[in-house]
Amino acid sequence: MAEKASELVVNGVRKAFDAPGGRLEVLQGVDLRLEPGQAVAVTGPSGSGKSTLLYVIGTLEPPNEGTVQLNGQDPFELSEAERARFRNRHIGFVFQDHHLLPQCTVLENVLIPLLAGKGAGADDEARARQLLDRVGLGDRLSHRPAQLSGGERQRVAVCRALINQPTLVLADEPTGNLDRRNAEAIGTLLLELGREHNTMLICVTHSSELAERFPRRYQLRDGKLWNGAVQRSEKTEQKA
Repeated sequence: MAEKASELVVNGVRKAFDAPGGRLEVLQGVDLRLEPGQAVAVTGPSGSGKSTLLYVIGTLEPPNEGTVQLNGQDPFELSEAERARFRNRHIGFVFQDHHLLPQCTVLENVLIPLLAGKGAGADDEARARQLLDRVGLGDRLSHRPAQLSGGERQRVAVCRALINQPTLVLADEPTGNLDRRNAEAIGTLLLELGREHNTMLICVTHSSELAERFPRRYQLRDGKLWNGAVQRSEKTEQKA
C-alpha cells in the first residue's frame, strides 16, 4: 500500500544502549502505522522501552536500525538543525512533568514553541487563547504555573503541545502525577482535542484505565509491540 504524506510509518525500528552488563537491546523491531486522527496507547512495565520508543518517534534519539517517516519525510536524514525545526513544527510533546517555565504566564508558556520558529503573531495568540478557553483556563491567562493546580498545569502543557498544529502528539505518562479526577480529565482532553484537530496521538502509560479509553492499544513486550488482531491487521496493511 502506498504511504500517505501525512502518515506516521515506523518500520523495523531497533534501539540498543551500551550498559555495564553489556549491550542492552530495548527495541527489537517495532512496526507502527498511524493516520491523521488516530490514537494509540502503549503500555508495558518500567524498563520495557516505552519512553525510548517515544524518543525515537519524536526524533530525539536515532534508531540503530529501521526507519521513521512522518509527513513523507525521514527526519533522521536531516541535519541536526533541520531535524530540530522539523520536530518543532510537526511534533507536540506532553510529559509526565509539565515542564512549564515558572517565570512565564499561562499564555506565554503555550506560545513558547512558536518562539523557536517564526515567532508568535496576533493570530497565534488568538489560537492560544482559544485552546486555553477550550480546556477551561480562559480566565487564567496571566497566572504563573505556581498559581495553578497540577491538573491545570498539565492542561496548559496539552495546549502548548497543540499550538503549532502538529501532525503528531506524543504523550509520555501524561497522567502519572495526577489524581484520578484530573487524570480522567487529561485523558479526555487528549482524545477529544486529537480528534478535533485531526492529530495523530501516541500515549505511553502505566495506567490501564487511561489505556482502555484509547481505540487502539498495544503492549511493549520483548522489544516489540503486541496487540492481537490490531497488530495482525496492521501487518496485513503494510504488506498490501
